[in-house]
Amino acid sequence: MALTVTKSPPALIPPAGPTPGGSLPLSSIDKTAAVRVSVDFIQVFPADAPRDQGPLVATMREGFAKALVHYYPVAGRIAEPVQGEPEVECTGEGVWFVEADASCSLEEARNLERPLSIPKEELLPRPPADVRLEDTVLLAQVTKFTCGGFAVGICFSHLVFDGQGAAQFLKAVGEMARGLPELSLKPIWERDAIPNPPKPPLGPPPSFTAFNFEKPVVEISLDSIKRVKDQVASETSQKCSTFDVVTAMIFKCRALAIGFAPDAEVRLGFAAGTRHLLNDKLSSVEGYYGNCVYPGGLTKTSQEVKEASLVEIVTAIREAKDALSTRFLDWMSGGAKENHYNVSLDYGTLIVTDWSHVGFNEVDYGFGEPGYVFTMNDDVNIVPSVVYLKPPKPKQGIRLVLQCVEAQHSAVFSEELQKLA
Repeated sequence: MALTVTKSPPALIPPAGPTPGGSLPLSSIDKTAAVRVSVDFIQVFPADAPRDQGPLVATMREGFAKALVHYYPVAGRIAEPVQGEPEVECTGEGVWFVEADASCSLEEARNLERPLSIPKEELLPRPPADVRLEDTVLLAQVTKFTCGGFAVGICFSHLVFDGQGAAQFLKAVGEMARGLPELSLKPIWERDAIPNPPKPPLGPPPSFTAFNFEKPVVEISLDSIKRVKDQVASETSQKCSTFDVVTAMIFKCRALAIGFAPDAEVRLGFAAGTRHLLNDKLSSVEGYYGNCVYPGGLTKTSQEVKEASLVEIVTAIREAKDALSTRFLDWMSGGAKENHYNVSLDYGTLIVTDWSHVGFNEVDYGFGEPGYVFTMNDDVNIVPSVVYLKPPKPKQGIRLVLQCVEAQHSAVFSEELQKLA
């Protein structure tokens, strides 16, 4: 039986009260080419029994309308009056919202596990045909399933938010939907407080190769992560994070699988949050919802990674994270000599993105927190990548969405990862 989704036409939810007009600048971090993308993700809300979903959706709409009064730039549109200088026009139009009905239960749709049994286009919001997606700040779609469960699809502009910022806004929507008298966190814009240092040379434009990645989903258990953490503690007397451990596992297994020549470079790239480094720039680091991330990474030879222990790789990752803080402060003061956003887009590079702590799993629109959240930007095939997610409740550990090896290296990669997972 084909599973179908019937969508209502997109409708605008404007702010519930008057909001300021005018234009607002974006920060120098917002305007980097690396974040000029729309980000799609889905929150899955299982239900124990069928229920009247209409009032819950109405309350969620109300939550958006009330939150937009506080986050009024989100109700605006992205404009670019000067080439290369995007800004937000505070038009007060609101966010596009789509309501949809699925012909099945979440269970019949395999709880939206991969591969999806419903095309992702059916679960994600898009504006009307005459509206450019890249001009919108955020869109939402709520899909009702026959079991009483929901899927909430969100599309947000990375120009305006980083992941933590988008989660902050959606938590505010949830607080308003649940009838809280005021927001727990006051939002601040303050994009012009972020320094705009001279831009280091861009370097030559990157060349692209389209890869044909295998796309498995693998889970790393808490026990496996703890085992490596304990090993790091006993050998180095240092603590390390889950990110450090999982990243070391993947980086090593991938180097073993792809079998580069011993002296060939293998590179690891990641972005880390830098809010804690902006205390002296912003009136409230907690309330800031713009981009606060900076790229970091490390480069080793294939042989170095293959022969290194996991503890040694964890140590290298920790050092790279420490160096990132220094590089960010250097960049803010105008001392950066190179563009750290330049990444070699080839098979020797691995980009990892950690969604497990962003905050989308803690959003409650009035029908509880999601059982599972996953990103849908999985059509990028120009650089090997891995996304870290929380596995569906009640499981624990880390779920890896892998797009980092082609078929000829897949068996060895899986085999090596299985030894550690």
